[in-house]
Amino acid sequence: MAEIRRVGVVGGGQMGSGIAQLAAVNGLEVWLHDSDSTALSKAHQSISSTIQTLVSKGRLTEERGSEAVRNLKYTSSLEDFGCVDIVIEAILESEEVKKKLFAQLDSIVKGSVILASNTSSISITRLASATSRPSQVIGMHFMNPPPIMKLVEIIRGANTSDDTFNATKCLAERLGKKIVCSQDFSGFIVNRILMPMINEAFHALYTRVATKEDIDAGMKLGTNHPMGPLELADHIGLDVCLSIMKVLHAGLGDNKYTPCPLLVQYVDAGRLGRKKGIGVYKYSKM
Repeated sequence: MAEIRRVGVVGGGQMGSGIAQLAAVNGLEVWLHDSDSTALSKAHQSISSTIQTLVSKGRLTEERGSEAVRNLKYTSSLEDFGCVDIVIEAILESEEVKKKLFAQLDSIVKGSVILASNTSSISITRLASATSRPSQVIGMHFMNPPPIMKLVEIIRGANTSDDTFNATKCLAERLGKKIVCSQDFSGFIVNRILMPMINEAFHALYTRVATKEDIDAGMKLGTNHPMGPLELADHIGLDVCLSIMKVLHAGLGDNKYTPCPLLVQYVDAGRLGRKKGIGVYKYSKM
């Protein structure tokens, strides 16, 4: 399979814009798509500002920063992905929505293009079933925020080819990432372990085992976690945590993955975490 030179990223949110920035800084031509022009504009401003900050702090040379800005193109039309070598989707964590996107992309991009999903829990095999190229569909799960976190979790679907895996692995390594590989089971590696811990922290809060502050302090100071589980849930987004717990529960069929009622209640109330200014904790608006 040919070397990946051009990358399409779908989704102008925190994950998508982070992946796009990372690829551009590492010398790849990047098309960032979002159907929402406001989200696309915010992504443009955020990435440009971040690159300028990296240059001003000496973490990027001016030449490399200027090249990264030139490498980035922004579009509200998927038709512009006709020239890319791989598409990485980073949209809503919904199987139905992702399948619809993959079917669209399948009819637009070149026959050689890899379709990669940044899903944190959804079956790659099922996403691949929406396309005519299941051997070229793969999971490429970046951690949040993508430019900083060192890990990329690669997930092979039932039909993912060796060529697709090798090309995706080479891309991740070019982006400076360490790789772990998972079989295509709900939650993969990271969230199979992380989300039940977060869910259990919600149970501890729900049953008044301790305050939110003490739950988080216990895990930070007692197990050397950089963030407590409730603080981390707010950082990830409580809606995302709930969605992943539902995928684990449905996919693995074990009641130990049942979402905590308090987590469900917070999401129902719109308390989604940092992005909404309130989750388990309240946050000052920037």
